[in-house]
Amino acid sequence: MKFPIYLDSQSTTPVDPRVLDEMMPYFTERFGNAASIDHSYGSQASEAVDKARKQVARCLNAHPEDIIFTSGATESNNIAILGISLRDSTKNHIITCVTEHKSVLDTCKHLETMGKQVTYVPVDKFGSVDLDTLERSISEKTLLISIMVANNEIGTIAPIEEIGKIARKHGVLFHTDAAQAAGHVPLDVEKMNVDLLSVSAHKMYGPKGVGALYIRQHYPAAKPFPLVYGGGHEQGIRSGTLNVASIVGLGRAFEIADREMQDEKNRYEKWTKYMLNIFHDEAYPVEQNGHPKNRLAHNLNVSFEQVENKALIHTVREKLAISSGSACTTLNVEPSHVILSLGFGQVRAHTAIRLGIGRFNTEEEIEFAAHFIVRAVSRLRRIRLDNLKNLSSIS
Repeated sequence: MKFPIYLDSQSTTPVDPRVLDEMMPYFTERFGNAASIDHSYGSQASEAVDKARKQVARCLNAHPEDIIFTSGATESNNIAILGISLRDSTKNHIITCVTEHKSVLDTCKHLETMGKQVTYVPVDKFGSVDLDTLERSISEKTLLISIMVANNEIGTIAPIEEIGKIARKHGVLFHTDAAQAAGHVPLDVEKMNVDLLSVSAHKMYGPKGVGALYIRQHYPAAKPFPLVYGGGHEQGIRSGTLNVASIVGLGRAFEIADREMQDEKNRYEKWTKYMLNIFHDEAYPVEQNGHPKNRLAHNLNVSFEQVENKALIHTVREKLAISSGSACTTLNVEPSHVILSLGFGQVRAHTAIRLGIGRFNTEEEIEFAAHFIVRAVSRLRRIRLDNLKNLSSIS
């Protein structure tokens, strides 16, 4: 085995060699600007972008013209939420959820400084949104609902289809952040009644710095105002020279992930179940965070009682790469807002670790990781107990 074993696939994933092979010619041989179609170099680039647009659309059951390319899901979320808010001045209310990604929450906080009203719907102990509470939050001024497909920290999958029906019933636009779900669970924008949807390539074995935003183009109200001007690229919504090589990578990555999704899910479910059983048998007390069933198969978030997550991560870091939560908030010493929102308090939040299994992990690695974490937990609990005994003897 190669150490450290990478178990942080909710943070990012390595580029699949098949994706890299597809991308490489667009760095050196087919390096044209996709907007410069007066010559063959530009035409080749434009054709590659068109192909990727079709690949992404096919994986979402969308039309190619519904897809615009961005730098990733964070930008897509900003375009969707800010852009829609700027489009309609007659409505000023947005509904989201307390456990959303910071790119959604911080955007909503910014809109509040501009006079918009935002309702942050709570979740239950599993991280699930109550549909009745969500529907009761809708008013005549509600413009947009933004609820993610799957949570990036605890893996809970939201009832997106039901939320979409509620939004459609009340004539409210529905945006969903599918960064963690794309390539891992089936996505169908028609079945889900979604008007805008964000994806990012690097969560599904594509390159960093590229993503897409689905926009229901035949519904004019769903077209956001642009946040970046200059050149009119991507239907005028997102101007700027296209990152052709990475867009090619996104298309190929999504295509592979969509095709291999079920096989990977079966493998991941087996491995996360194995790890959780080991933890319960050999490192109890331990609690799983998130929904026990409606969850991403490759996510396992657990809290080991009396073991600080940062201490555990530091203890195992020579052998394992694991995290305490979102990569977008790891520099923040505050406990995870997601775990806190489940209602268990700061102790549970400060003991939560996230294990993200990936395509290139092996069964041998999973078995090693599970037992290595158990040993680390036991060691840290012994140290804590010894420290408590020493303090007791001093007092």
